[in-house]
Amino acid sequence: MTATKNAIVTGSSRGIGAAIAQKLAEQGYNVCLNCSRESGLDHLRQVAADLEERFGVRAVCCAANVAVPEEAQRLIDTCVEELGSVDVLVNNAGITKDGLAVRMKDEDFDAVISVNLKGTFNCCKAAAAKMMKQRFGRIVNMSSVVGVAGNAGQVNYAASKAGVIGITKSLAKELAARNITVNAVAPGFIATDMTDALSDAQKGAISERIAAKRFGEAEEVAALVGFLASEQAAYITGQVICIDGGMAL
Repeated sequence: MTATKNAIVTGSSRGIGAAIAQKLAEQGYNVCLNCSRESGLDHLRQVAADLEERFGVRAVCCAANVAVPEEAQRLIDTCVEELGSVDVLVNNAGITKDGLAVRMKDEDFDAVISVNLKGTFNCCKAAAAKMMKQRFGRIVNMSSVVGVAGNAGQVNYAASKAGVIGITKSLAKELAARNITVNAVAPGFIATDMTDALSDAQKGAISERIAAKRFGEAEEVAALVGFLASEQAAYITGQVICIDGGMAL
């Protein structure tokens, strides 16, 4: 397979990000994988090698902290230099530092906003400049059901993910005339390393709050992102699509 378009997936070493990178590679995209630190590159290169072997695409790696504007710019530039263009950007990188608002440390609030919200903006800004020149692009920002409905103990995370929705809707209006779509995906509870840390009792209590009575799979989120990145989604922009099993109904 010869890929003709190129995608960046931030935070793609594992979990939802890795599943999204796999789905895009399966759809024929070359992929630029990202982790935040140099120490994560060995694992990321293994992910890249697996994608190249399985799907016949090119997969390159870049360690960059998207919260830092210069590093976000370097990530976008790396994709263009190594693969030739950036056609799809998936802003998946994110962190949590949970705690009740009255006890939350300022640095924990700032860190989550910096990575989740400012990091998304940094990458959007750098990628949009490239996409506007080529008059094509797909941007998919990872929000959360928490950004839609809120959640006790996650004021910082909820604020960051609600902000991502604001970025999405505003950029969609700015970029639509250049054939660039901008959408947000808002997952609920998805089976990942993060949710695996929950006890069986916690998982059971959460599942009872979900209409579908189960956690979602990373591959289900990836399938939605893959559709939004495709030509079939060309007339969808500025939307926030919850993939939460009916949790936020």
